[in-house]
Amino acid sequence: MADPTRAADPAAPADPASNDAAAPTMPWPVVPGLNDPETLTRACTLWMDTLSLWQRALDPRQGAPAAEEAPDRARDKRFRDAVWRDHPVFDWIRRSYLDFSDRLIAGIDTMEGLSPREQERLRFATRNFVQAISPTNFPLTNPKVLEETVKTGGENLVRGMERLMADLNRGQITHTEAGRFEVGRDIATTPGQVVHRTPLYELIQYSPTTEQVMTTPLVIFPPWINRFYILDLSPEKSFIRWAVEQGITVFVVSWKSADATMKEVVWDDYVAAQMDAIDTIRTGLDVPSVHAIGYCVAGTTLAATLSVLAAKDQADRVASATFFTAQVDFSKAGELLHFVDDDQLAMLERLSADGYLDGRYMAATFNLLRANDLIWNYVTNNYLLGQDYAAFDLLHWNGDTTNLPGKWHQSYLRDLYRDNLLVQPGALSVGGTPIDLTRVATPAYVQAGREDHIAPAESVWEVTRHFRGPLRFVLAGSGHIAGVVNPPSSGKYQYWINPKANEASSLAEFVEGAEETRGSWWPDWLEWLRARDGGTVPATGARLPGKGSLAAIEPAPGSYVRAR
Repeated sequence: MADPTRAADPAAPADPASNDAAAPTMPWPVVPGLNDPETLTRACTLWMDTLSLWQRALDPRQGAPAAEEAPDRARDKRFRDAVWRDHPVFDWIRRSYLDFSDRLIAGIDTMEGLSPREQERLRFATRNFVQAISPTNFPLTNPKVLEETVKTGGENLVRGMERLMADLNRGQITHTEAGRFEVGRDIATTPGQVVHRTPLYELIQYSPTTEQVMTTPLVIFPPWINRFYILDLSPEKSFIRWAVEQGITVFVVSWKSADATMKEVVWDDYVAAQMDAIDTIRTGLDVPSVHAIGYCVAGTTLAATLSVLAAKDQADRVASATFFTAQVDFSKAGELLHFVDDDQLAMLERLSADGYLDGRYMAATFNLLRANDLIWNYVTNNYLLGQDYAAFDLLHWNGDTTNLPGKWHQSYLRDLYRDNLLVQPGALSVGGTPIDLTRVATPAYVQAGREDHIAPAESVWEVTRHFRGPLRFVLAGSGHIAGVVNPPSSGKYQYWINPKANEASSLAEFVEGAEETRGSWWPDWLEWLRARDGGTVPATGARLPGKGSLAAIEPAPGSYVRAR
């Protein structure tokens, strides 16, 4: 058999005994991804498509008719203006860019010698690259920017440059106009009092609006990566206000944004803070237990808290536990896993030299996960078009960053995201007590977001493999924020419940047998919570903030939420 990788010698006679004597030979070796048949076929296809696009751009009457586009292209918000399709030149720019992007990303799957993790990291980096070079992000290739520049005599670009310089100075992209929202005035307005304060958190008790309230109070632990008022935005979106209106005595923890005084704060301190808040409420209201909610990282921490309480035979102090988009098993934690290798951790340690990580770095990381929506959308609208900022409370909250204790952040990324130790019984301990999630028998309500890019639904599902108590899993429409903050009055999205969820071995099996319900999942959670409560009591005495043994310190939303 002739060697197809060796060049043929023209002076050598053909071998009549070989069927390969007349076969063509390659003058160079086949390199996968460069000159293998599949790559060459893709290159030819790209060339023909490009030629067709040029024909349509130069003479739309002679060019081949445009092929029907894939649905995801038709839904691409960057190119929703009709001029991107109606004008031959801009249609060519758009299609060329999308073809190039698709082929560049698809080519990653054909690359050899990469581990699955390396392949995912390359795909993430490539996706961000192609989003950055979108023609919508440059004034000369964006027809709307060109039109606005002519219309305003360039004033749009002047305004945009002023905003760009201001954002560079503050080190963060602006999403809403400064001063448009104010904590305590437009957002975080649910009436209540700060009734307990420690160096790490403030405990807020909210004023009842019903004559009777549920016997067992509720304490909410929001993530300290952001401000607590994600659950208390404008009144019509506020989960806290809605829960109060349902007759629940609501407490919320407002975490302190880290500074240099918190350089020794570690995960043990946050677990201790959760237990302290639980005991403060139990003592102040003279009740045996509380219902608890943990959101995101605070939900992960709540799982550890429940394990510690179980190990100390104090599990009955929490009557039920609800988890909003919280992970305990990080083996499927999604794109945030790209930020936990040794080099990334070393860089974060350098950035935390003063004992804390500036919250703007975390904000930039989360923005990269949805760069089109949270970065390039604002480059186009605010820098190039010079448009006014949207008056959107959620975007104000997104930009209201909090700093993180450096030691806690390092250990969290290393021990949980990188090494996935939380689900290994005894691998971690808090205050000398080993953590074993399989001991957690507290009734649990677990909510995941179908489109969550921070805590993927498949990752959240993994909690069902570790807790041994009764558990209700709910898959909500939308993502990490909108999937949680979805009041019934909005009539938006949907959620899925599977009556036989305990028989499902994966999220896919859960979805296959799930029943879809339109609207918010909040009423389903309320029904589940009431089934685990012991009736009602009058909303008097200690159920009123500051009227019991827990003295009022200052009105809600307190001081920590305002601290920079």
